[in-house]
Formats: sequence, C-alpha cells, structure tokens
Amino acid sequence: MEKVRFSGRVMALDLGEKRIGVALSDESRTLARAFTVLKRGARLADFEKISRIVDEQGVTLLIVGLPTLLSGEEGSTAAWVRDYTTGLAGHVRVDIELWDESFTTVDAVASLRARGKKGQKLRERVDAVAAAFILQSYLDAHRPVAGADLHRPEQADEAAGPETG
Repeated sequence: MEKVRFSGRVMALDLGEKRIGVALSDESRTLARAFTVLKRGARLADFEKISRIVDEQGVTLLIVGLPTLLSGEEGSTAAWVRDYTTGLAGHVRVDIELWDESFTTVDAVASLRARGKKGQKLRERVDAVAAAFILQSYLDAHRPVAGADLHRPEQADEAAGPETG
C-alpha cells in the first residue's frame, strides 16, 4: 500500500483498553479538535474503522499517543502501543508517528470538568479530548519557524537564534 505524506489534515489516536480517542487537525495543521471515540474490538475491526476515518477525512499523517513513565522510560503499555501501531501501519495509507502522551488524559479531564462535564458525559468524551491534546502538542512542536524558508533547513536553524549553553 502506497503511503501519502504532505501537508493536510493530521489525525491522532489515544489508544486505551476499551476505547480509542480520535482527534483531527484542520487542513492548515494549526488546530486540533476532538473527533470521536471508537469502542475497541478485535484489532482488525479497529484497523478498519481507523482506516475508514483516515480515508473519509483526507488524513495525510497519523499520530499515535505513546505512554511513558514519569521517569521518561517506556513500560508495558508503551510496548503494547508500539505493537498495535505496527499492525495498524499495514492497514492505513499514511505514515504513522508516535508522540508522547504524558498527562493528556489528566489535561482532558480537567478541560471537560471546566466545561461542566462530569460522570458519563465526561467518560464519553475524555479519550477524544485526550487525543486532541496529543495532536495539539504535536502540531505546536512542528509549526514552521516564522520567516524561515522551508526549502533551506539551515535558514530555519538560523531563524531559531544562536545556541546557548
């Protein structure tokens, strides 16, 4: 399956034991928004659902949240996410990148509570909102440097300023 990668919509997944949170960016890769929550099933069924969203939404890059321990090391859940992502890669036509998801669920719960959500309403949305936090973190980290010529990487380094240290 030929992979496509260029500017355009990015999708993020927050993988959980029971649910998969899904978030999408706008076409300019500036803003992330919660999209949906998928109920987990068999891997192949999950992969088909994810692939369908990728195709229907014109996604050009897929980000999967990678859980890390407070020490920065990866635990058993991260190993499971890596294995799941390897399987998913054979079913989607876009590149997949792993991205640190530290504290995104905590941030999602706080955000939903600040908007008055609690109980079942909170649980129904928290995974998609966590995926949006993952995606926004990725988008912010990959935003081009203002005034940099994207065809000349050395100019982007200069635009960032001199190294300190």
